[in-house]
Amino acid sequence: MPVEIPADFLTIATRGPEWADWLDRLPRLTRDLLTEWDLRADGEPAYGNCALVVRVRTPDGAAAVLKVQFPHWEAGTEHLALRVWDGNGAIRLLRADPRRFAMLLERAQPAGQTQTQDLTSVEEIEASEIIASAYKRLHVPAGPQFKLLSEQAARWSRELLALPASAPVPRRYVEQAAALARDFATDPACDGTLIHTDLHYFNVLAAEREPWLVIDPKPLSGDPHYEVAPLLWNRWEELAAARDLRFALRRRFYAIIDTAGLDEDRARDWIIVRQLVNILGSVRDAAPDETLPDDWLTRNIAVTKAIQD
Repeated sequence: MPVEIPADFLTIATRGPEWADWLDRLPRLTRDLLTEWDLRADGEPAYGNCALVVRVRTPDGAAAVLKVQFPHWEAGTEHLALRVWDGNGAIRLLRADPRRFAMLLERAQPAGQTQTQDLTSVEEIEASEIIASAYKRLHVPAGPQFKLLSEQAARWSRELLALPASAPVPRRYVEQAAALARDFATDPACDGTLIHTDLHYFNVLAAEREPWLVIDPKPLSGDPHYEVAPLLWNRWEELAAARDLRFALRRRFYAIIDTAGLDEDRARDWIIVRQLVNILGSVRDAAPDETLPDDWLTRNIAVTKAIQD
């Protein structure tokens, strides 16, 4: 039985011809994987930013998930990280086909529930502490199969300095982030630990085997302090609604670093780098006549300012 691709997911074809071509091939690719792995679809497909997710049943009736991703480098080693963690705080990998960017994963769903539940259902400080507690389980030595954070930092430093003066961000923050990234690139502690890099409230799901399991890593060999920033730019509405944004953001920040036992200054420096890299990506990817979304720019600049004032 063919899997119907959700209509909203098909809109990613506008990202370019490579995306459109992959979407054209996706129905057959998914059908082939279901057949070859002897899986039975078990509900409507879901999707993320660049992946189709199909709930399935394995031949023995176990609940699982088939994840098929658009081929890109960040997804290329996801299966390797999941294999290293082997279910220790993270979703368990059951099978992988790296050539087709496909994985069979255990299904994170508590008994008796039909819907997935992520950490946005938990109060923000408690949710932040749950994730910070998971760092210690996930941050194990990284093997040579993972890209190095130091190499990314060196590239970011160059690209940040190449931003035009007209970029919609204070130049002092651009130069600060570029200098920090350059220093990190030559710091031996910048590499060596397996890090998730996209660990936030939407990427931790309630489960049966453990109360919460981490999903969707974009792994690097890096620095544990790099992990903190996504916990600040996600669930932004709760921070923005606070009477004192600086107090609310720093309250969340200290809850994370205290729980995880991280160095305050090093975590802060990585946050500055990551917020400016977010802006760099938005500026670089925008069409010449495109106006960047004010809320995203404001969010990244506000975090950069509040975390150090």
